[in-house]
Amino acid sequence: MFSILFAFIFLFQAPKPGAPAFFTTPFTAEDMRDKQAVIETSMGTIVLDLLADAAPNHVGHFMVRAREGAFDGTVFHRVIPMGIIQGGDPLSKDPAAKDRYGTGGLKALRFEANQERHTRGAVSAVLVPGDRDSAGSQFFICVTNQDALDGQYTVFARVIQGINIVQKLSTAPASAEGMPNERLEVRTVTIRDTPPPEPEPFSTGTPEELSTRRAVIETSMGNITLEFLADLAPNHVRNFLRLAGSGVYDGTAFHRVAKGFVIQGGFLPSRREPLDERQEGFVRPLEPEFNDTTHEKGTLSMARGDDPASATTSFFIVTAPSPGIDRQYTVFGRVVEGIDVVERIEAVAVTGETPVDRVEVYRVRLD
Repeated sequence: MFSILFAFIFLFQAPKPGAPAFFTTPFTAEDMRDKQAVIETSMGTIVLDLLADAAPNHVGHFMVRAREGAFDGTVFHRVIPMGIIQGGDPLSKDPAAKDRYGTGGLKALRFEANQERHTRGAVSAVLVPGDRDSAGSQFFICVTNQDALDGQYTVFARVIQGINIVQKLSTAPASAEGMPNERLEVRTVTIRDTPPPEPEPFSTGTPEELSTRRAVIETSMGNITLEFLADLAPNHVRNFLRLAGSGVYDGTAFHRVAKGFVIQGGFLPSRREPLDERQEGFVRPLEPEFNDTTHEKGTLSMARGDDPASATTSFFIVTAPSPGIDRQYTVFGRVVEGIDVVERIEAVAVTGETPVDRVEVYRVRLD
């Protein structure tokens, strides 16, 4: 993979040699503090945190070029599936100049060594082969960790929103050389102050308020409506509402059917698409909130491993009285509509406890 990545980054003819006038940022450290870049693409929005402390000249150059509109109308002109995507060449604004994509906008910046790693979401500067002081407007974004690139390219930003968009761009149909078949356009790049942190959803409501909420699990076999017991397990209810409201459960499946016992869902490996950064931030272990509510048919409870504090996203709905698990798993809700759907899911053909045909969870909607 890494040899392919090196070839990818350097897939252009080096500009003619000369004596470049290297860019020095016109901004003060205060001017560049807490700044983000919002990249609107033809596939969705990508938000970058700009790392001015690590690479002030690279960040300053990116800010200047963005404010000039230099990136608007360019394309991501090279992609490696699940590897990296490359863009920022001003020549790529011209659809007729495809044979020169990757040759423009270089030799403006000196290398800025820093300790930033080429991990998933890192944004780094493209170089002319063999010349560390040749960066410019071209950049690449790592879809997955690229450890072999550490220390050789200047990381100057990180994706904090839209890594799923970066991944989709990387897997767009392309030639053997990585040139996308269609224009993966950068519509605009704007610079903004980093917004203040928002309180997490459902972090403040009282148990009484949380208990008024309903969740509708929309499945391929029908809808299941849940009510919540926030007076008994407030943190589990907050967790489920937060995960559902942010779309974590959308595109998952009821992956386990233990007949006469439970149907189980919310298992992240069953999800069709990876989580985005915000969703990942909501996945965390839960301290148990065991209570005296018994596991009867229709009871909603949280799955976990051997550690009582290991519950995260996976939940189960009980299909028959199960006193053997009372006070060992946290009950936090119950089915109020759609128990017939639960019964239909329990009746599907299985291999062991795995449904033969996928039982899709289209989404979990909050009412």
